[in-house]
Amino acid sequence: MAQHFKGETLLQVSAITKYYGDQAALADISFGVRRHEILGLIGPNGAGKTTLLEGMAGLLPIDRGTVMWQGAALAPADRRSAMFYLPDGVRPWQDQYVARVLAFFGAVYKRTALQIAEVVASVGLGTVLGKPVFALSKGFARRLMWALALLAPHPLLLMDEPFDGFDLKQTREMIPVLRGLVDNGRTLVLSIHQLHDAERVCDRFVLLSNGHTCGIGTLDELRTFAKQPSAGLEDVFLALT
Repeated sequence: MAQHFKGETLLQVSAITKYYGDQAALADISFGVRRHEILGLIGPNGAGKTTLLEGMAGLLPIDRGTVMWQGAALAPADRRSAMFYLPDGVRPWQDQYVARVLAFFGAVYKRTALQIAEVVASVGLGTVLGKPVFALSKGFARRLMWALALLAPHPLLLMDEPFDGFDLKQTREMIPVLRGLVDNGRTLVLSIHQLHDAERVCDRFVLLSNGHTCGIGTLDELRTFAKQPSAGLEDVFLALT
């Protein structure tokens, strides 16, 4: 079995392009995702983040470009085994109770009762296990989706607006959960429009504006590119866009 090292390229996106009519929603987007990192797709609403994630996951047909997995082309039909996509604003199995949804999902991936309980504790779902999904607040519905992502075994997680529905305190509580996933060998790509949250959780960034890439790198690398050596991510983003 090949030995894999932290920092090597796990996924390579090359020249991803998507048109809606004659409008380019994504224009030649290229970047690599390194093993065991949290990569942030950063930009305002409408920048193309969700379109890019759906294209990467194979859920949305793209007009041009390739997705490579460990150096080999990965067809859209094969991506489901490599990556788990957590969309924004989804609330599945609305009439089912939270505990039942978790048990079903855990059974699909052969998780033990202890593993399910650990995930429940990590995302703070213990108080709502007896509630139907439709009765959950936006924040708890998001915690449930996090739990499903944590139960899935995929090495790469794509998460669209993972902090949507959380207040500042809740976001701070959830950031260590993401870091724990990386410490345990997983790789994350997060779409985030709140730059303060992104700055706290991500190792590197892909800055998107109107479907174009305007910067890729760590915050220090982007500061150098923007010639703003002490700026935060928000000021760097504004300087580069």
